Amino acid sequence: MNLTRLVFLALFGVAAAACAPPAEPPSEDAKETASAAPEADDNPLLAPSTLPYGAPDFARLRDAHLLPAIEQGMRAAREEIGAITDNPEPPTFENTLEAWERSGQLLSRARRVFSQLNSADGNDTRRMIARETAPLLAAHDDAILLDPALFARVAALYEARDTLALSAEQARLLDRRHTQMLRAGAGLPEAEQARLREINQELATLRNRFQDNFRDDGAAFVHVLRDRAALSGLSADLVARAAAEAREREYEEAWAFTLAEPVVFGVLREADDRELRETLYRAYKNRGNNANEFDNNRLAGRIAALRAERAALLDHPSHAHFIAEDNMAGHPDAVMEMLERLWTPALANAAHEAARLQQQIDAEGGGFELAPWDWWYYAERVRAAEYAFDEEQLRPYLELGRVRDGAFDLATQLWGVSFRRRDDIPGYHPEVQVFEMLDGDERGMGLVYMDFMARPSKRFGAWMSAFQVQSTLLDTAPLVTNTSNFGPATEGEPVLLSFSQARTLFHEFGHAIHGLLSEVRHPSLSGTAVARDFVELPAQLLENWVPEPEMLARFALHHETGEPMPTELVDALRAARRFNEGFAATEYLASSLVDMAWHLRGPAAPPIEDAIAFEDEVMRERGLIPQILPRHRSTHFSHIFPGGYSAGYYSYIWAQVLDADAFEAFREQGLFDREVGERLRQTILSVGGSRDPMEAYLEFRGAPPSIEPLLERRGLQQVDQGI
Repeated sequence: MNLTRLVFLALFGVAAAACAPPAEPPSEDAKETASAAPEADDNPLLAPSTLPYGAPDFARLRDAHLLPAIEQGMRAAREEIGAITDNPEPPTFENTLEAWERSGQLLSRARRVFSQLNSADGNDTRRMIARETAPLLAAHDDAILLDPALFARVAALYEARDTLALSAEQARLLDRRHTQMLRAGAGLPEAEQARLREINQELATLRNRFQDNFRDDGAAFVHVLRDRAALSGLSADLVARAAAEAREREYEEAWAFTLAEPVVFGVLREADDRELRETLYRAYKNRGNNANEFDNNRLAGRIAALRAERAALLDHPSHAHFIAEDNMAGHPDAVMEMLERLWTPALANAAHEAARLQQQIDAEGGGFELAPWDWWYYAERVRAAEYAFDEEQLRPYLELGRVRDGAFDLATQLWGVSFRRRDDIPGYHPEVQVFEMLDGDERGMGLVYMDFMARPSKRFGAWMSAFQVQSTLLDTAPLVTNTSNFGPATEGEPVLLSFSQARTLFHEFGHAIHGLLSEVRHPSLSGTAVARDFVELPAQLLENWVPEPEMLARFALHHETGEPMPTELVDALRAARRFNEGFAATEYLASSLVDMAWHLRGPAAPPIEDAIAFEDEVMRERGLIPQILPRHRSTHFSHIFPGGYSAGYYSYIWAQVLDADAFEAFREQGLFDREVGERLRQTILSVGGSRDPMEAYLEFRGAPPSIEPLLERRGLQQVDQGI
């Protein structure tokens, strides 16, 4: 049993132990654009970039370049792997594993660029390319990971590993590659490998379709109001945005509301009109569940069934067992013990909060029972009554540029780095800003592309990705992205964030720092290439600074006067830090439990065609109160169906145990203590996946993580049932 699992078993008290609908045909324009490929010499993805750091030349890049680059990249990668397997020399670390690390760079560049373009600025052509290439890329990956000659070379090195005098990073790479190939099915009979290939190709197609469905379903929605009275309670900024949206859609004397997250949650917090809140809430929660061409109910069931079948082929009882085995948790029992330990007090807190909100409704003569679309609105009213502030009081002090600069300043304080704008390096969209990170001697270390604003071409959510990862083997610097959905901006007005959006910015910047501070040799171990339930640690750790008075004093300045956030407002914010935590914890844990329910099913389980009915039954068994729904409903749960968090959505709370405990080191020695920051950098941030994550954490903290800081932060140690 590995060190990580032993630590967490002790920490949480665990005993050791029907097909997709056909895709929409691409438009003729999209077909023509994708196929009208320029000559290879004109394709900026097929030649080394002349820009600083080898940055992608988005000024020259066209959609017609994308598919040829991916196709050529696959051909080149196959040739490079072929050179390894055809080598008559006995396998060595250099001629096998390092040669593998050097291979596929053309394809990696094309895939990384295309993935970000399709996610952050999608169009018909890019979606068509995604649909066409998803199964091809899955087959390409399988061809490498299931290559018997390549596996024979890796296995020979693994068997002889104790005699090879490998460095710690080399040994880690050998172990990870060997494990990766085994988990891909390299040790299986040929017939079972053939079935695995079929499953992986179908999954690639279905995941892409799932993502397109809920994105298109959400984008198709607009709610148009013509009654000004229905706008009561909405901020001037939100009303102005709705008016601008209506004008853009050519509605006269109207206000149009979309499902952009800032719009939805702004309405839920502010709108006096209960019908407006309900309309947007239901539309947001029902993305992919509208019995139309975008319906994801059967797709979710098919994806889960294929994953279960694949897990069985790989000798695992379920997909959850398969995933946990290669993460810190080690076994789904550890995950479920943690979720269940937290679920009971979180649900009790949420029920207590619901009763308090119902009191507020009754006191105002509402005459109705609290419903899910009422929660945010009445939570703000209770917060204002009990803590003398609401979210809108914070916005004037959270101007986007200053919040971003606050994140930069935190990095300067902890690691001695600085950031400067690079307008000479093009972004992939006019709204993208490119910044260079410099070390203490003003030497460049890498780039971060910041893309903050919501737009119809961008998928929902916030994420970090990379165009290029750091590697001393390849002599490459990190080029990372931070993508969010703030705004949309009103022309001529500053972008003011909610407090939760400010935390989102710091969160994604934490992922960026993880990539930017990487110092490893091998690209497959670089930056965020760590266990899924460890990768959120740096991101969530940086969120801890946002509400601290010393940090707020650095960036929370009034966008008009430049005055710092008043002390009384900071104090009220701090006093209310556990307010509504029962709700927040419960809706998150509900989605985590649904994720595990989907992926603990074995291959013999009956098929699921109604994903929402399945989810509702899981929640009934868990006793979820009717005033709350899971944070992500199954038909738009992008983390687990198209994304990489299947049987791993628990990772956020798992990592919160670590980040709450890790932040105590800064509380003990100082929020901006450089010594602690450098220790974090050397033990965790710079090493990527080159060492065991729990070993790295223990070296940073000097002791196993304690769950107590998380329980205290979340208010889950005890529940006062009085109202």
